[in-house]
Amino acid sequence: MTRIFDPIALLGRSTIAFITVLGELGLFTAAALAGLFRPPYYPRNIGRAFADIGFFSLPVVAMTAIFTGMVLALQTYTGFARFDAQSAIASVVVLSLTRELGPVLAGLMVAGRVGSAMAAEIGTMRVTDQIDALTTLATDPIRYLVTPRLLAGIIALPLLVLIADVLGVAGGTLVATLRFGFNATDYLRQTLQHLHSIDVVSGLIKSAVFGFVIALMGCFFGYRSRGGAQGVGAATTSAVVAASILILGLDYVLTQAFFTV
Repeated sequence: MTRIFDPIALLGRSTIAFITVLGELGLFTAAALAGLFRPPYYPRNIGRAFADIGFFSLPVVAMTAIFTGMVLALQTYTGFARFDAQSAIASVVVLSLTRELGPVLAGLMVAGRVGSAMAAEIGTMRVTDQIDALTTLATDPIRYLVTPRLLAGIIALPLLVLIADVLGVAGGTLVATLRFGFNATDYLRQTLQHLHSIDVVSGLIKSAVFGFVIALMGCFFGYRSRGGAQGVGAATTSAVVAASILILGLDYVLTQAFFTV
């Protein structure tokens, strides 16, 4: 008889655990955001986090953007050639990059590179009692460790996405001109003709939200890690998975908000 209720008990425990984590995340987020509006501030930590998220992520984001633009132009030409609509390649490439592919792919790349590093660093500090040492020294660990990373993520990722948009369009232009014989001037003119401010702005707002999510997930799972090296590894995995899923989910929500007719 007891075995009949085992699945129900498991579902109940899982639901309670999920709600508990959501509550912890809400309190953690509120404490981190409060640090944005109250001193002390830690400009050195902000600068270091900005360099980690922005500058050191630039090569991987740039390579991703260039090859995405090239592949997008190649695939678009292959598909549109069936309907004699090759002239629409420029508009498809620039809109796809600025609205969707630029923010999403850059977010996923940064989540894999930076989100995991944040979780590992803060998780290591947790299991080696360095966070407890900060508390002993009358330093708020969330304000010292988390708030600078959140601020840096909000600022750095839109800048990365802006560069990715330019490089992606450049990659598409390269394929269109060298592979398919388009005139570079006409191609760029069509690109600018079909590009509107809302396309770029929506992508930058998305990327700011994604940067916040990446930093939040990396810090949250690292901060609550337990159990030594194994716990740090689990926190790193959880941070990347959670950030990636949230990026894809929030991308749909934000696209619905910006472009619903």
